[in-house]
Amino acid sequence: MSVSPSVTPPVPARATNIMAALFWMVMALASFTMVAVAGRTAGRDIDTAHLIFFRSAIALGMVTLLIFFSVQGMHQIRTQRIGLHATRNVIHFIAQYCWLSSLMLIPLAQLISIEFTAPLWVAVLAPLLLGEKLTVTRIIAAVIGFAGIVIIVQPGAVPMSAGTVFAMVAALGFATSMIATKRLVPTETVLCILFHMSWMQLVIAGVPILHDLKAPALSTFPWITAMAAAAMMAHFSLARAFSHADAIIVAPMDFLRLPLTMVVGFMLYGEPVEPVILIGAAVVVVANVINIFGERRRS
Repeated sequence: MSVSPSVTPPVPARATNIMAALFWMVMALASFTMVAVAGRTAGRDIDTAHLIFFRSAIALGMVTLLIFFSVQGMHQIRTQRIGLHATRNVIHFIAQYCWLSSLMLIPLAQLISIEFTAPLWVAVLAPLLLGEKLTVTRIIAAVIGFAGIVIIVQPGAVPMSAGTVFAMVAALGFATSMIATKRLVPTETVLCILFHMSWMQLVIAGVPILHDLKAPALSTFPWITAMAAAAMMAHFSLARAFSHADAIIVAPMDFLRLPLTMVVGFMLYGEPVEPVILIGAAVVVVANVINIFGERRRS
């Protein structure tokens, strides 16, 4: 239940239903936005490690119930690839920790703009980690995406903040976890991946805070629960959207998350809409579109 950008599913859509895909993408966008709002609200009361710990505990309960009532039942959590699960979840934990830390430090629009580079990192890293071909399109998309990040971060013009560094590490971490997920999908169900992610991240977050574990304020628990539920709903909605239309149609809809986030940031937190972020975000979006069309042509 990461909050990373949409990923091309391993299986193409069987039939196209644009309105159904649009409906589920609207649900996904609303859910992703809720993750950010709930995470920032909860993060005001507890530190990031506690936030991930309690969110993982709630998510583990939700996933376990879903597995119990699913067709395959509890048998699907058995795995012979626990090492790959562990590697993926350590990386994802670091990415999630950085994302939540960045969420408290920089404007939402800036965070989401940098997060959108994750699919570009996948395009660059996949040839190294999965043996895929490094195409000219992938290189061009990555270079353009990097240019967009330079515009957003403005190195040299403004001091490099901890928030932007956290956001960039998060994007790279999410990309790496996406690649690990791609390796797991042929043998593991989605619920299996989510189950092992939940309990492993619960342990990883719990170890450093075990000596000082404290429950958050009662008023914070609903926000943590909303964060866990919204993340699950977001990825369920993405899966449903991809089942109704090709990635070439669905993936660009995810970019509507940026203007939506800008509106939410302005209305809830008074964050101004910086022109430089808009320009940089537009460049990153162009890079993603180039990458999407390139992958479509290649497949």
